[in-house]
Amino acid sequence: MKIFNKKTLLSLVVTLLLTMGTAMVAFATGEEAPVSNYFATFWAMIPPLVAIALALITKEVYSSLFIGIVLGGLLVVNWNPVGALDKVINDGLIAAVSGTAGIFIFLVILGAMVALINKAGGSAAFGRWAEKNIKSRVGAMFATFILGILIFIDDYFNCLTVGSVMRPVTDRHNISRAKFAYLIDATAAPICMIAPVSSWAAAVSEFTEGTGYSGIELFVRAIPYNFYSLLTLVFIVAIVLMKFDYGPMKLHEFNAMTKGDLFTSGKEEFPDADEGANPKGKVIDLILPVIILVVISIIGLLYVGGFFSGETFIDAFGNTDATVGLPWGAIVALIVTIIYLIARRVITFKEAMECIPKGFNAMVPAILILTFATALKNMTGLLGAAEFVEALMESAAAGLAGFLPAIIFLVACVLAFATGTSWGTFGILIPIVTAMFPGDSELLIIGVSACLAGAVCGDHCSPISDTTIMSSAGSQSNHVNHVSTQLPYAITVALISFVVYLLAAFIQNAWVLLPVGIVLTVATLFVMKAITKNQTVQ
Repeated sequence: MKIFNKKTLLSLVVTLLLTMGTAMVAFATGEEAPVSNYFATFWAMIPPLVAIALALITKEVYSSLFIGIVLGGLLVVNWNPVGALDKVINDGLIAAVSGTAGIFIFLVILGAMVALINKAGGSAAFGRWAEKNIKSRVGAMFATFILGILIFIDDYFNCLTVGSVMRPVTDRHNISRAKFAYLIDATAAPICMIAPVSSWAAAVSEFTEGTGYSGIELFVRAIPYNFYSLLTLVFIVAIVLMKFDYGPMKLHEFNAMTKGDLFTSGKEEFPDADEGANPKGKVIDLILPVIILVVISIIGLLYVGGFFSGETFIDAFGNTDATVGLPWGAIVALIVTIIYLIARRVITFKEAMECIPKGFNAMVPAILILTFATALKNMTGLLGAAEFVEALMESAAAGLAGFLPAIIFLVACVLAFATGTSWGTFGILIPIVTAMFPGDSELLIIGVSACLAGAVCGDHCSPISDTTIMSSAGSQSNHVNHVSTQLPYAITVALISFVVYLLAAFIQNAWVLLPVGIVLTVATLFVMKAITKNQTVQ
């Protein structure tokens, strides 16, 4: 009956949209209005919110995102169905594919490399090694956490690399795929946002002109005030050491520990990776390809940024384009890996070529979700979400100056959650924030930090965030499972961060505020553990 209700809900929504479109065909002229009647209003946020709500209610992400895209298209052209179809196809789906083609290539190549390593027996060998050397679930989770911290160059790269390396380890210790996905996601964007040498630092630097600081200097000064990113790391360490979970994650971890069911649901999306693996594979067959991928991808990012044409290391990261640099490095790494594994005689040339379409097939769900999510972001942009938020911030600045850091954090959270993009969020808000405060004030740094922290928080919570999608792909977890289990954890840290930002307007000292945030985080977890101690798993 539950499945029937979900399908009924989706059918009703789709039917309603189609009926509205059909009813208005008679009134459509075939020409769209020059400006939407809903431009720069709260309606700009409705399509992504509808898509997110449907995905969480129905547990079905593809149709939910598509309904959001269609609704956005209809709003853009004032309910003209012909114009909406044009917007959805051209400005939505086609623009999404062309804008993220480089990431698609990187995904496919990484999928092929994972398939190669699995076929060669490298993943199975690493799992056997980990079983002997990593003795506990806590150790496996900490190893995932530490590797996530070490790969700080780019969030996409972090999600997919940590996922492919640590999946055999977490599987051996019966860590649910949902928990694994959370560990990856929580050490991707938050780490990149506090690493001065990363694609995120470079992106932030582009929006900080006219502040009296260089882009990197302002970014570094903002790190101690980036409470969401820093407290997320504290939260992970605490919850791993305390050995408890709450919310939907509790069921997933219970099933993994007591039944050996790593998925709870959605297992059919991911075939057994070790099927047909070479028993002669060694740990080096996993480690060496990953090292090659990391090194060459970094070189690719620097090359695209102009490092080898005279740019400095920092400027090269500031000028690079991850959608070009990562595929550049991945193609070279794939070729080297194929040659190495054939030379090792753990796979044949024919088997290597069979792994390429196999890797592509494994990444199809992530590519589809990324395409739809990007198309939905495009529709939100056409509806003037940026202009709506700018007007909202200006009105807030007039009467709530003392609470501005907390307000900036909250607005950035909502915008990033609804649009699914951190970079787009701080691209919109940083120029507004820097205009609110004097250039030599500590509040400027706190305000920028609140903006960056809110952007990461909203991105972390959003089902349509590319980083969230990459985390699901890297962990091979059902995407809706990942989102629903992660939300309570992310919201907990967000609420604590909001409280600390309220204090920040009056206590403008990161070395006082950060310990307060750490104490609040640990205390909150002790309270949650006491509250959920006797709750039964359902």
